[in-house]
Amino acid sequence: MVIRQEQTDDYKLVYDLIVEAFETAEHKDGNEQDLVVALRKSAAFLPSLSLVAEIDGEIAGHILFTKAQVGTREVLVLAPLSVSPKFQGQGVGTALIKEGHRIAKEFGYQYSLVLGSETYYPRMGYLPADQLGIEIPKGIPSLNFMAIKLQKDAKPLCGSVVYAKEFGLQ
Repeated sequence: MVIRQEQTDDYKLVYDLIVEAFETAEHKDGNEQDLVVALRKSAAFLPSLSLVAEIDGEIAGHILFTKAQVGTREVLVLAPLSVSPKFQGQGVGTALIKEGHRIAKEFGYQYSLVLGSETYYPRMGYLPADQLGIEIPKGIPSLNFMAIKLQKDAKPLCGSVVYAKEFGLQ
């Protein structure tokens, strides 16, 4: 498996991959692929944290981290993580998260937040976000709103999350 930064030539393949990956997902909005398109055009987009996993030259997965705010602190939001059904259960998602975290740490980011599976993300070290001083957005189950400290010396957070407007959560 090769993990690399997503290129513009990948956009169509990634779009289709996201549609396919979320067809049978337990937690989905149905517009994850369009969210990625919108986020790529936003001020929150970080090209170095839009990654694809390739297996034998085929794109097997994609992950996107974008900028958000908690109080006065900049944080990352992991959304979405997509793995082709053909490659699910083979460690693709885990590898994408680990590489994303590694890059984020190099850039000095202190936290990553995710709204997702309460059984999957804790395996990667994510905790309920309120345990890290982050207010849970209204209407979001606390079990599914998680965060992880990326730096051991991360300064404490306190406040609510301000997502990129493309998420439609304000």
